Amino acid sequence: MVGATGLVGLWGVVLAILRRPPGRAFHAAAATVIVAMIGQVILGLAALNLTTTRLPGSQHIFYGVLVLFTFAFAYIYRATLRRRPALYIGLLLLFVMGLGIRGISTFGVSF
Repeated sequence: MVGATGLVGLWGVVLAILRRPPGRAFHAAAATVIVAMIGQVILGLAALNLTTTRLPGSQHIFYGVLVLFTFAFAYIYRATLRRRPALYIGLLLLFVMGLGIRGISTFGVSF
């Protein structure tokens, strides 16, 4: 998911640089990636409650929950995102990709 989020984010930034409006394909890809990322975090939280064999560490959980907060704030500021959707959604997805990379790299690490 981190790779797909990065690719769609990069696509949005390139569209903004080229000053092209995002089409249906970009919006569909962004929505798919956002829903899949939210689903992955929710599944991770559910797995955390179901297993006791290997704990992911508090930093890994922190970055997963931070992804949900990032999308919540993006929803709150959705009117701002509509001004330049390709750029803002692209940057949002690149930020979420960074959170995902950081979450993966901190698996098993606690504060």
